[in-house]
Amino acid sequence: MILSVITTNLFALYAFTSSPKNNQTEQLHQVHKNFSLISEQVSLILREIDQSQKKLAQIEKQLLGYESFDLSRPNIAKELKLFLNPHKLPLGKDSKTGMTEMVSSMGYSCEKSSDLMSQYMNYKVFGNCQDDWSYAQKLILKGCEPLPRRRCFAKSVSSKVNYLHPFPTSLWKPVSNKTVNWSGFSCKNFECLNGKKLNRGCMHCFDLVNGYENQRFVKSRSKNDFLVDDVLALGNGGIRIGFDIGIGSGSFAAVMAERNVTIVTSILLILMLLSMNL
Repeated sequence: MILSVITTNLFALYAFTSSPKNNQTEQLHQVHKNFSLISEQVSLILREIDQSQKKLAQIEKQLLGYESFDLSRPNIAKELKLFLNPHKLPLGKDSKTGMTEMVSSMGYSCEKSSDLMSQYMNYKVFGNCQDDWSYAQKLILKGCEPLPRRRCFAKSVSSKVNYLHPFPTSLWKPVSNKTVNWSGFSCKNFECLNGKKLNRGCMHCFDLVNGYENQRFVKSRSKNDFLVDDVLALGNGGIRIGFDIGIGSGSFAAVMAERNVTIVTSILLILMLLSMNL
């Protein structure tokens, strides 16, 4: 009797805990179906990401003006073609942006001066850059900024001869004519520059010995002048950096340097004046 009860309970337990073979087959089929759906969704997402990256790259090229450059033209410099082509990232795909290539930065207006740009980019790789500073200034004045990077070395002053005086003596000491590349100017020395009136406020502004430059911003010439010491006093010694847009001959930066203030200057104006007057 006891054996019958135990046997009956075992069969009942088996009946309630076991599942039919057909049910297991259906579950396995459902699992495979779910895996297929997930795989399709992942593939769709990857395709959309790839298409989005291509669209973003196309938009970037259009915004930068690269699409307007016909790189197949024979007069396009080889270095310009190399610069404009996308470059593979050295470490592969970027984990944050998903980018695999990088496009070099160049001003949007550069496309409007493609011939001038080709002349600017026509140089010997890893050699000395051509004496073509006028090309760069013309491109900048046409709105082509930033300019493409070049793989050549700018002409520099020989390191064998020391043409400069130590700071701060160097601020008001005449420098050697050999420190400047004069090929782009009609004047070939500072003596010639001293005799030219570049603009209304720059008469003898390169004469550091007999000129008025070392007194500018220090001594008042009219009741409307703002002197450097008066302006610095407003900051109670807290002014340590400034920005000079016009630059002139650099006298303002020199005066401020004597007072331990660093001046960031823009050089475009002085080059424009030199190119127009020399």
